[in-house]
Formats: sequence, C-alpha cells, structure tokens
Amino acid sequence: MTPRNLTILGATGTIGVNTLDVVARNPERFRVIALSGQHQIEKLAEQCRRFRPRYAVVLDADKARLLAAMLTGSGVEVLVGMEALERIAALPEVDSVMAAIVGAAGLRPALAAARAGKRVLLANKETLVMAGRFFMEAVRDHGATLLPIDSEHNAVYQSMPAGYDGDLAAHGVRRILLTASGGPFRARAIETLAAVTPEEAVAHPNWVMGRKISVDSATMMNKGLEVIEARWLFNARPDQIDVVIHPQSIIHSMVEYLDGSVLAQLSNPDMRTPIAHALAYPDRVEAGVNWLDLAAIGTLTFETPDLRRFPCLSLAYQALAAGGAATAVLNAANEEAVAAFLDHRLSYLGISETLDRVMQRLADLPATSLDDLTAADAAARSIARELIGAARA
Repeated sequence: MTPRNLTILGATGTIGVNTLDVVARNPERFRVIALSGQHQIEKLAEQCRRFRPRYAVVLDADKARLLAAMLTGSGVEVLVGMEALERIAALPEVDSVMAAIVGAAGLRPALAAARAGKRVLLANKETLVMAGRFFMEAVRDHGATLLPIDSEHNAVYQSMPAGYDGDLAAHGVRRILLTASGGPFRARAIETLAAVTPEEAVAHPNWVMGRKISVDSATMMNKGLEVIEARWLFNARPDQIDVVIHPQSIIHSMVEYLDGSVLAQLSNPDMRTPIAHALAYPDRVEAGVNWLDLAAIGTLTFETPDLRRFPCLSLAYQALAAGGAATAVLNAANEEAVAAFLDHRLSYLGISETLDRVMQRLADLPATSLDDLTAADAAARSIARELIGAARA
C-alpha cells in the first residue's frame, strides 16, 4: 500500500496533535511531508524529530531561526511566512492537507490546498465562515476533495447518502441536526453569567480543546459558526439546519430524511474519530479511541437551546440571513472579543454584546471578492477593539 503524503497545518494544536497520534498508529498508511506551528516551537521541533517531515513552517522569522537551530542536522528545511504556508499546502507530492490553523490565518493556506486540487481535511472554521462561497468554488473548480473534521460536520457527512452532491431535496433530506453539548454553563443560573471567569469558561465538560474554541463552546458561538459552515459544506439553507443540545456528546449530529428516518453518527467524544475517518476515507483505520459502551452511558438526552442564555447562536443565524460580509464580520469580532475575555479585559456577557454592536455598525458590507472580506475582517476587528477599550475605561 502506497502511503498518503500529508501536510499538517497547525501541527502543535489539539487537532494537529491528534492527527499525528492517528498517523503514528498507522505508519504504513501515512507519511508526513510538512508541519506548521506558531507559538509552541519546542513541541514543533519534537514533532519534526519524530515524524521527519521535509519542511517545517512558522510565521515569525525569529521563531524560524530558533526552530532551525533546534533541528540542526535533522534534514528538515525550516521555512517562514504566509507564502511558505501556502507552498506546503500545495506541494505536488502532498495528497492530503490537514487545515487546522485556528482563526483567520488559516484561510489562505486552506485556499491554496483547494486550488491545488488536494484532499482538504478542514478543521479551520474560519475558512468557511469568512469565505464559504469562494472556498467552495475553489474546491469545485480545481477538483479538490473536501472532508470536514469538526465532529458535527463529519457526523453529518457520514450520515448523508452516498454520492451526495449538494442537493438536499434530490437526496430526500429534510434537515440537518447539529448537536451541541451546551458547554459548562448549560444549567447555570442566567443571572450569574456576568461573573463567569475565563478559567470556568475553558473547563469543557466533555471535550479537550484549545482555550479559544472552549470559550466559543461556552457561548455557543462555536455552534453558530458550525451552522454557517454547514450552510456551505452541504449547500443547505439556514432553515434546513437546526441545533439541538445533547449534553452527553455521544450523538455528534444527525440527518433527517423526508420519510421520517433520522441517521446519526455516534462515538465517544474524541477528535481522533473524525480525524481518522477523514485521513483514511473511504477506508477505516484504528484511531486509539475507546469503544462506545451505550449500556454504561445509559441515557441520551436532548434540549432546545435557550437563546437568552446563548445569544451568540442567534447572532450567527442573523449573520447568515444578512448575507454579504456579515459572517466575516461576526467571526472577526468574536476572535477579538474572546481574546479580550481570556485576557480579563472583557466580561463574559461582553462577548455577545460586542458582537451585536459590531454587526450593527457594519451592516450591509459587500462580499464580492476576497479583498472585500479581508477589509470587513479588519474593520470588524478595529471596531471591536474600540468597543472593548471603551468598556474598560
């Protein structure tokens, strides 16, 4: 069996680490060609020594020099900058690209992979939230294959009919049901949410994730971004995508058909399951995940999201309905607000308040090009910073 050659963008993050764990369990099936990282240089160096890629990329020149010194004699070529990220995403010898860079910085290399016709394993939400139409056009026009890594979208992908081509009605699909854990504050008294601390917000009850995505899970902005992603991934209207809270995080999402059938994908909450599915698709490989024991779990429960508790979910639907650059504005403002919250510069409730005010001020921005979206992103960040600064004054 010829192994698949991989580029892993964001190798030192949670998705990257789990990807390398699956790779290590299946060394005959996968070969790492390139890795990228940004802040955790020692971890990236350790990964390079273990998996021996040809290239390692960081964005910062000083960190690149530090990494190169750590890898002296290893044979790994250290590259620096955004153009280097785009290069390793489009290498001729690479088959699959794990796009797991968090935030807007992940858009350009993901686009480069799509334009190079790669198998794109998409774990970067912002690529579709910021530029869904442009990214999906690149996938289609350049013959790329797109496999979602988010557990929810991967579950939908697995529950869709074989050969799904983007036409829900033609395949008898009524709606997509995205499940959400409800995060750490699902049952907390609403009147106490103003006192939530960053330490409480990042303590997810089921998943081990990075700090930013953990806060997004607490506010349910994570689910709002997933609704936007699902709109583009599956060519679904907003009214064909519903969210249901499922605290056990065992059913990862569902697809409801016109005949009343509902197909679901179940597994323990471990990101190695969707990662292994996408890495090996259409085959299945061992992922190191514990087997699901439904008898031990006992009960699976479901709730309707309370939009008073989770206003960010409502804002995501509003952004989809607004069209234009609204989803890019929402995403950029959220990145700024969550960073400020984690840095103790903004209250927990200030996150949704900031997003709402930024969206009001930047209503109806156009999205006719990637330049428009970049400009909208910058404008939203500027206004968000201004509002956050005023809130501290």
